[in-house]
Amino acid sequence: MSSDAPQRVRIAMTDECSPVETLVVGISEYGLAGLTAVDYLVEQRSMRQVGHLRGGGPPSIAPFRDGTPRHHTRLYADEGESLAVLVGERFVAPPLVEDVADAVLSTGEDLGVSNVTMLTGVPVAHGPEDHAPFYIATEDYQDAFLSETDIRPMGIGFLEGLSAELVTRGISDDSLATGVFTTPAHPQAPDAAAAIRLVKALTATHDISVDTGPLEAFAADVEAHYQALAERLEAEASDSMPDDRMYM
Repeated sequence: MSSDAPQRVRIAMTDECSPVETLVVGISEYGLAGLTAVDYLVEQRSMRQVGHLRGGGPPSIAPFRDGTPRHHTRLYADEGESLAVLVGERFVAPPLVEDVADAVLSTGEDLGVSNVTMLTGVPVAHGPEDHAPFYIATEDYQDAFLSETDIRPMGIGFLEGLSAELVTRGISDDSLATGVFTTPAHPQAPDAAAAIRLVKALTATHDISVDTGPLEAFAADVEAHYQALAERLEAEASDSMPDDRMYM
């Protein structure tokens, strides 16, 4: 095989992990709200890294902090909360969506998860009354997690990218309840207020204990890093994503 050929996309497990019920996903998307939310969740729960994404070819990044590099897409686990979290600092370009979804769901199957939740911001014109989380979820996810909450459904429109792929797979998979929590986000990076709304939606629907109080300070600490990431995301998205996004 040529050394230039991309490797098969997969999540390479680097540590043992007991079965967990819930897998939460957040990646580099508009406003970095979902990424900020899952990154904060990992920090607050002191979760341990158990794997990372391998393969897929370019575009690739190597994020680092205090001079130490790390993989751009990492899997963390908290067996005490029966929770796994995928933190993706690399934008998932459209040609890679299906392969990354395969890797996520294959790992979820290996971990025995029963539900997948993706957290993401949405670029939609909105007023202060829309500063709230919304859901798009399969019917089994709605029955299991949303029937006793006041979280509103997103009215009409369409998802795209990784969230669309995961939800579409979940429609026909009765063994995996799949949902997306989304909220209007602003382009500044990171949108801490949007991230807080996503974390609160997750904790309101799942038995996960997280203090959202320090998130504003956390967001300030990573603002410079995520600002650079947002600029890269904007450049890549302008080349590979459609401009028209229908959310209402």
